[in-house]
Amino acid sequence: MMKTHVQPTASRCFATLHQLRSIRRYIHRSVFHSLISALVLSRLYYYNGLLIDLPLNHIQRLQSVQNAAAMLIFNLRRCDHITDTLISLHWLCTPERITFKVATLSYRAMHGSAPPYLASSFTCVADMPHRRRLRSASTEQLDVQTCRRSTIGGRAFPAAGAKVWNGLPSDVTLASSLPVFKNRLKTYLFRRCYETDFE
Repeated sequence: MMKTHVQPTASRCFATLHQLRSIRRYIHRSVFHSLISALVLSRLYYYNGLLIDLPLNHIQRLQSVQNAAAMLIFNLRRCDHITDTLISLHWLCTPERITFKVATLSYRAMHGSAPPYLASSFTCVADMPHRRRLRSASTEQLDVQTCRRSTIGGRAFPAAGAKVWNGLPSDVTLASSLPVFKNRLKTYLFRRCYETDFE
């Protein structure tokens, strides 16, 4: 099912990049960057929260689109190193961007700004009588539901959201507001993605 989403999405994005290449020399880089974001990245990231735990070959296909977009913005060759370019653009890699989407939705669900059916998806460990004595009961940890189908059930929001949430550091999960949460989350994921320190 995910293959039928990833392959057409990647193909459409590459086709758009090919069209944009013809006007690259006539447009200022900042304007071209905006075009890439509006016409390519928005399509690439559309509903990407559903792609959690996707097989590596599908993730790499989506990442190749992002790499090609970055190379086109800076007019790089295929043999040029891409990591420094992605860092300069402050773009998260595909797995981290998916994590960002799921984690943000989880934060909203836990703080009442998401639809009720999502808010009811989670159970805090602290609210479970038989687990109150565990060390995790004193944290913001969520109960990760057991899934019958590991390939599909584990990607459902109640399971995937709880798993992603439990993997975040406490300074992120204890953020006082959604903007603060997003800022701390992106900082954490950016460092994890590129294994570098930045301000």
